[in-house]
Amino acid sequence: MKLYIKYMVSLRCKMIVKEELRKLGLQAVSIDLGMAEVPEQIPDEVLRQLARNLLNSGLELLDDKKTILIERVKNLIVETIHHSNELPSVNFSDFIAEKLGYDYTYLSNLFSTVKGITIQQFIIIHKIERVKELLLYDELNISEISYKLGYSSVAHLSNQFKKITGLTPSYFKKIKKMRTVNLENM
Repeated sequence: MKLYIKYMVSLRCKMIVKEELRKLGLQAVSIDLGMAEVPEQIPDEVLRQLARNLLNSGLELLDDKKTILIERVKNLIVETIHHSNELPSVNFSDFIAEKLGYDYTYLSNLFSTVKGITIQQFIIIHKIERVKELLLYDELNISEISYKLGYSSVAHLSNQFKKITGLTPSYFKKIKKMRTVNLENM
């Protein structure tokens, strides 16, 4: 039985889900972002208890098919941008449609209707969050980050970064360094 879980976006969330399943005597076959699979059908009372336990940890067990599909789109994007070393070699639209087995236009319309932003906007927001993370790590320069995240140029990345954050990547990095210096002087 597959369980779809909202707000499950990190390794810590995976550990919480695994532990909650274990407490209820359930063994997970697999646990991915937004989804856990158990080999057997779960009785309704146990499912309700799992839902309550997950809610106490800030997670939500989903049962509506459209909501589940939107969460799968979101989790696929988050997993791809934040947790994999390589972005897909095809367009994100083709990648998402292929991975989820749905027509991209359908997914896009559903996502926009429910979330109020397009899938493309959601991807850009997460790419910029990943850029900020990589800038803070200070292991890659802006050109390497641009390449890693599939931007056509450093200028394109910089323009999107400024549009979303209001700052240039170099100024964002400078603020981080100034903050570090200020903390060290305390």
